[in-house]
Amino acid sequence: MGSLPHVVEDCLGIVQVYSDGSIFRLSDDQINFHNITVKDDGSVVWKDIIYNNDRNKDGKENLYLRLYKPITTKCITNKQQLPIIYFFHGGGFCVGSRTWPNCHNCCLRLSSELEALVIAPDYRLAPEYRLPAAMDDAFASIKWLQHQALSNKITYDADDDSWINHDYDRVYVIGDSSGGNIAHHLALRFGVGSPELAPVRVRGYVLMAPFFGGSLRTKSEEEGPDEPFLNMQILDRRFKLTAANVFTDPAVVLLTCPLQNTTAFTKYNSTTLDKS
Repeated sequence: MGSLPHVVEDCLGIVQVYSDGSIFRLSDDQINFHNITVKDDGSVVWKDIIYNNDRNKDGKENLYLRLYKPITTKCITNKQQLPIIYFFHGGGFCVGSRTWPNCHNCCLRLSSELEALVIAPDYRLAPEYRLPAAMDDAFASIKWLQHQALSNKITYDADDDSWINHDYDRVYVIGDSSGGNIAHHLALRFGVGSPELAPVRVRGYVLMAPFFGGSLRTKSEEEGPDEPFLNMQILDRRFKLTAANVFTDPAVVLLTCPLQNTTAFTKYNSTTLDKS
């Protein structure tokens, strides 16, 4: 008789991989966020919509994005066109969501203080969906914006035009941790001025503590002190959950470890900011 399945990988207790290949994942309402609460002062309204209808015919893999819009008097009375900010959450490609309070709070504040329409997409997570699934979803979420621009509206409620007033020529992409990695690859994909997204134009990318790694250690990785939740052993295990051949397949290495690819790094430096 074989032994019972046992845990072989554990990601913060949120995701567990068992010896028989099965995967257990907590739902968002089961996660203990350790007293992180939503800080909503009422200055921003938000809505969730599905952005992958075109490739999700059976409805089994709905992917949502969350729209945030400030309701300040200035925006309403002056019909001000709002810049657009994409925010891709972190979580090492394995955990995280637009619904988590840390992500939600960040987007509320970005929208309120920058007076911007903020778009926070979810993307498929590993190990159920390994790379490049997250990259494909991020790309699809921005193509969704292009579709809205070409149809001249962001649709949610048929008789509600309060979400329409924004500036497709001023789009910025922010990514935190693995979201920063995603932002990097979007910069490589779209290039200066993001011509394939016209009339949407991405003006810049902001990488917040981007989640990069590789088989070769950087100086800071070799000499820096370990942190309780982000030591090198944990980071290596997290990367291996994202793709089985994460440090050997050149295509996957390019996705996760761009600093080991000179061509990609040079191109990234030249496309990160649209100065025009």
